Amino acid sequence: NGLYAGKIFGIPVVLISSLLPDVDSMNSYLGKKWFLRPIQWITKHRGLLHSISFTIVVALALSLIWPRLAFPFFLGYGSHLIVDSFTIEGTRPLWPLKMKFQGNIKTGGRTEDLIFVISLTLIVLIMIFMFV
Repeated sequence: NGLYAGKIFGIPVVLISSLLPDVDSMNSYLGKKWFLRPIQWITKHRGLLHSISFTIVVALALSLIWPRLAFPFFLGYGSHLIVDSFTIEGTRPLWPLKMKFQGNIKTGGRTEDLIFVISLTLIVLIMIFMFV
């Protein structure tokens, strides 16, 4: 059943893709992995990988290869970008344009972590009920 497959594969994709924007930082969970270091050599943190333009390109590519994974990827990755846009460091959503979205939440602080967990929980619940 396609709906069941959406839950089985969609939820892990949401969770994994929510971590992906930070592979360009050696301080992140995924960025600490030795095999991801080359990404950090060619991109700056909160540059290309923290843009909605990159997110859309990857989601479109996924929609051609694995259509069921495109929307969960977009939700997870996008949720990370939204949360980061509320931090002091902010994001450049239309990279390479210089326009920046930023707030006043400390990066890596408890408030950011709480907002991220709440948003991810809501997205997972949406995924569960969307495929009922």
